[in-house]
Amino acid sequence: MFTRRKFVGASCAIAAGALPALRLRAQELRPSIVDNGRTTLRSAASSHGIVYGSAVSSPEFGDSDFCATLAREAAILVPEYEMKRAIVEPSRGAYDFSGCDRILAFARRHGAQFRGHPLVWHKRNPDWLEETVERTRDETLITGFVEKVAGHFRGQAHSWDVVNEAIAPEDGRADNLRRSFWLETFGPHYIDIAYRAARAADPGAMLVYNDWGCELGAPANDRFRAATLDFLGQALGRGVPIDALGLQGHMRAFGTPVDQEKLRSFLGHVKAMGLRILVTEHDVDDSGGPSDVALRDRAVADTSRRFLDVMVDAGVVAVLTWGLTDRFLQSPGWRARIGGYEPRMLPLDTGLQPTPMWRAMIAAFTSQRIKPQ
Repeated sequence: MFTRRKFVGASCAIAAGALPALRLRAQELRPSIVDNGRTTLRSAASSHGIVYGSAVSSPEFGDSDFCATLAREAAILVPEYEMKRAIVEPSRGAYDFSGCDRILAFARRHGAQFRGHPLVWHKRNPDWLEETVERTRDETLITGFVEKVAGHFRGQAHSWDVVNEAIAPEDGRADNLRRSFWLETFGPHYIDIAYRAARAADPGAMLVYNDWGCELGAPANDRFRAATLDFLGQALGRGVPIDALGLQGHMRAFGTPVDQEKLRSFLGHVKAMGLRILVTEHDVDDSGGPSDVALRDRAVADTSRRFLDVMVDAGVVAVLTWGLTDRFLQSPGWRARIGGYEPRMLPLDTGLQPTPMWRAMIAAFTSQRIKPQ
């Protein structure tokens, strides 16, 4: 998971490779096909029974043009950073929900849903947490946080990323779990603790295991898919209340492509376990590509389309991008700036206009399938 966006507003509540073989038909990229004043990502996804949405940070609400666009395009919102523990509980027992509450209020005003992310993660924690966990071995450091946060939003959350990125085959464990301070202190049982606390705190919400590494076609992704199926199967066998798998969907336009058949087979196994599937953090990194914006845009669109065609066909219940617009992306390094490069990795550009990725997503949502050439 990546944080690629910059803050906006003066105040805040918180301290190379080749182009993929897949090509979109030229007419699918022309605004006249879908830019008819009515079609949005929200409406196109809804027509296929999918909820489309975006990560957002509350300072972005200071941009009125963005707010109007977000309300039109997104049917579900997730805090990009404001629910991470370092922000919510900077000091032990001192909680700050102001940023999250602002996002929830915006969602409710505009008929959108709200999801939580993440409850238990090995990153973005307050300075005091890891040492306290290791010293006290106190399970309430998991359950107390989960109960407080999920309880604060009880009955208002579509879903929760309860445990985030717990799998790491490269760490060398037989169970493929990440060697985090959570695991080293509590063992694999920490996962069970977190999900059971979340179910008790917000029984009506969908409980998601969220990770990245299953999407692409490299041998490392094959290992990650196998590890994920093993992890889910064992957890479900222990009665851990996991309802869904979240695939983050962070892609690279000029890196390893999606292998659609491998991904399709993997998702079939996930569904056979009785789990639902979400795309939780989709974006397409266009770094390492040519300077020609049109070529980069085409590669980004192709990459997104290759991924989402499979996800939609598998019956994904929600697709969220990690941001809606390039407007708030972090500036690239100075070498890139000198060369005139600005990242274009989200559905709308800096002017809030649809990119080819937006049109590729519309086509995926409305089942306008194409085949690799």
